[in-house]
Amino acid sequence: MKRRLEKVLHRAFQVGIVVKGMDGILEVLGGIMLFMATQPQIARFVELLTKEELAEDPKDFLAGHVVQWSQQLSISTQHFAGIYLLGHGLIKIGLVVGLFRGSRWSYPTALIFLTAFIFYQIYRLARTPSLGLYVLTTIDLIVVILIVREWCATKK
Repeated sequence: MKRRLEKVLHRAFQVGIVVKGMDGILEVLGGIMLFMATQPQIARFVELLTKEELAEDPKDFLAGHVVQWSQQLSISTQHFAGIYLLGHGLIKIGLVVGLFRGSRWSYPTALIFLTAFIFYQIYRLARTPSLGLYVLTTIDLIVVILIVREWCATKK
């Protein structure tokens, strides 16, 4: 029974790391796109993504706020978001590679960076609640727990 639980937790660790890797790739791509796109292009893209939802429910809270945000996006906010996504994504990709290789340095490094990201995300959530950020923070917390467990298992 214990052996089976260990296998399940190891598989969960692997899945969590794959999810973090894919998330890192998407963040890098999103960061690049934010640097390449103009504010009107971003607003049109967001309108395209939310068009059907707003046609169904013109008062949709999330879609309405995303459209409003995209129309008021400043260049400094756009650049900050681009830098944040690029940095966050590149760090995640590097850590995922290290974790999959079983590199000893990657476990504590991943824990430091993910914990720092979690604290920043909690700070952001305290200022501006966001369902998406709640979900990402929860996933990060689960991955941190799995990394700790995996690191302890590799020390044996």
